[in-house]
Amino acid sequence: MNPPEGGAADELPGVAPRLRELRRSRGLTLETAAQRAGLSPAHLSRLETGRRQPSLPMLLGLARIYGTTVSELLGEIPPERDAVVRGRRFEGAEADGWMYQQAGGPGRAMQALRVRVPYGAQGDLVRVHPGEEWLYVLAGHLRVTLGETVHDLAPGDSAHFDSLTPHRIAALDRDGAELLFVHTLLQSPAAELCLGSGIHRR
Repeated sequence: MNPPEGGAADELPGVAPRLRELRRSRGLTLETAAQRAGLSPAHLSRLETGRRQPSLPMLLGLARIYGTTVSELLGEIPPERDAVVRGRRFEGAEADGWMYQQAGGPGRAMQALRVRVPYGAQGDLVRVHPGEEWLYVLAGHLRVTLGETVHDLAPGDSAHFDSLTPHRIAALDRDGAELLFVHTLLQSPAAELCLGSGIHRR
């Protein structure tokens, strides 16, 4: 749940000014960036001033737009670039109730995350953006809505879809769900300048 309108996003210190700096460094106006992220300019402004806390889906969308990763967007120091990422205890960062942990190497065309989704996450938020997404349910039950089709997934089930298909996910169990999540990070800062407006929408 987002904090009240006047509440600061204390769980993500430093992310607000970083969002503003990234947008400006990419030469994007508040209106253009908001449109591509499927947000209102007022909502993006509140994220950039720390009055609202971004959810993980919002962070994923903004990372794509700015040609970076969620970890770098949050100011985390990336590990040494290596082909192998060793298993470790889940100690993920939190974004609006979503817990995530980097599961792949930095600076790649695909970003791999281990994610814990809280019960009922996302609500009616529908995402549309370039790329592909793949997810694999580790624990709990997940509802994946692709366009008009609803899929209920159990542990061991997976979904692989074009991200231009309007989609949303929600955990069905009170204890939430855990999954592996991989998405393509198609936009680089240079390529983003070539994209027309209106690609990202609700």
